[in-house]
Amino acid sequence: MNVQGYQKLTLLDFLGRTACTVFTGGCNLRCPFCHNADLVRHPNASLSIEGEVLQYLSRRQGLIDGVCVTGGEPLLQPDLIDFIKKIKEMGYLVKLDTNGALPKRLAELLATGLLDYVAMDVKSSPEGYAAATGCEIDPSVFEESIRLLQGSGVAHEFRTTAVKGIHTARDFEAIGKWLANDELYFIQCFKDSGNLLGNGCQAFSSAETEELLSAAREFLPRASVRGQD
Repeated sequence: MNVQGYQKLTLLDFLGRTACTVFTGGCNLRCPFCHNADLVRHPNASLSIEGEVLQYLSRRQGLIDGVCVTGGEPLLQPDLIDFIKKIKEMGYLVKLDTNGALPKRLAELLATGLLDYVAMDVKSSPEGYAAATGCEIDPSVFEESIRLLQGSGVAHEFRTTAVKGIHTARDFEAIGKWLANDELYFIQCFKDSGNLLGNGCQAFSSAETEELLSAAREFLPRASVRGQD
């Protein structure tokens, strides 16, 4: 398991829970606004610290609620299921963050019953995916992951990081139509980490973000904004 880092405590990454966040190396997308660029550019920059993370979690049993497994893209890890089993055996809840580009791997993991929560990034409207991901991938791949989650019975959310110059209000209207359900959906405000994959990424103003939210809420009444100053 390629574990490149971890955050010992977060109150933000696992909705309503105290958690440890584990960062896996490698991603199959090249989103210009990615804030974990080093995990994409240098997925094996250091030796895996899986053992260190598991030791930390063994000491924190009963003190934190769960573990958020993120990346990069965790579903690229061939031994992800075994890693999550080890975490579950300690009594932790497990949340998976995924970009939705690997529906077969997602289906395999959902079928294990090991996941307590899944957050899937919906990078853009179907028409906007190439610009938002830096890759030419058929949007139907992502739709397959959306439908898998919607039919899984596993608690989940969908989310989109809104980036000026990449997204428009029409994209958020289209995302609403695409999800087409009473889904928990978040528009995440872009913040420049100083370590991005691309250049020229900017945040929308608060007023502009409200316009994006209004477009999404036509079809997703539970849509809300996350990370607004």
